[in-house]
Amino acid sequence: MSEPSFTVGIIGAGTMGSGITTVMVRSGHRTVLRDTNAECLVTGGHNVARFLDKSVSIGKMSSAEARRAKDNLVLSAQDADLSECDVVVEAIHEDLKAKQELFRHLSDVCKPETLFHTNTSTLSVTAIAAGASNPERVVGTHYCNPAPLMKLVEVVRGQLTSDDTYSRTIGFIASLDKKSVTTKDVPGFIVNRFLIPFENNCIRSLESGVGTVESIDLAVRHGLRHPMGPFTLLDIVGLDVHRAVSLSLYEQLRDPRFAPPPLVERMVAAGQLGRKVGQGFYNYDQAGLIGT
Repeated sequence: MSEPSFTVGIIGAGTMGSGITTVMVRSGHRTVLRDTNAECLVTGGHNVARFLDKSVSIGKMSSAEARRAKDNLVLSAQDADLSECDVVVEAIHEDLKAKQELFRHLSDVCKPETLFHTNTSTLSVTAIAAGASNPERVVGTHYCNPAPLMKLVEVVRGQLTSDDTYSRTIGFIASLDKKSVTTKDVPGFIVNRFLIPFENNCIRSLESGVGTVESIDLAVRHGLRHPMGPFTLLDIVGLDVHRAVSLSLYEQLRDPRFAPPPLVERMVAAGQLGRKVGQGFYNYDQAGLIGT
């Protein structure tokens, strides 16, 4: 792991925010994880540490590397701590107005050269950037979930994203040992255009009795060579997150393949959200995000 070369701010300490934070500190970048919810901030920091500790236990990192990564992390509820960041990644909930207001505020807080990244998976980057006084500095960087394990980042140029912002973003993602792919600013980009209908079809197959959770996961892993089964992935992402993404894409595209199946609605209503609560399609001994 190299010495820190960027100072990065992550806004939002939920599933994606803490996962992206793990990527940053592991890559050697000083990282400010910011959330106005104190409980969420503590939980996010715990999830980062837990992932690093698990990585040590299975031989993916040395104890010294994990310690240096932890030393790179700063937990903060103060916007002022973002003022010196070279890159700020927005990872709050999928609400267009909230994201626009956040980038409008960041324009006053951060340095003129700070890159503004939005991790949106369903909303228009152009629309989000419209909230900033400098929309040319805003670019989409959609980290595939779980961010510490998945290699891909989708880079989405908004209508006004500058060439400088785009090129510096590509270089920054390379510093994370990630692969980047550039996509148009369209609903779902590339990955969720494929993934959400596929996951919904797997859920519908479960509902209709085609297979069990275990058999469908096994078939997808060994028949389609996916690294994990759809229900394992859904438990990591969270059924509430999957529902929100599905609904957002359905509302924009009006394609029934994106509509969340009834089972998703029932599981969300029952609080069976996945790993973070200890129960989803599978049961877990310990609630929390995936360790490694």
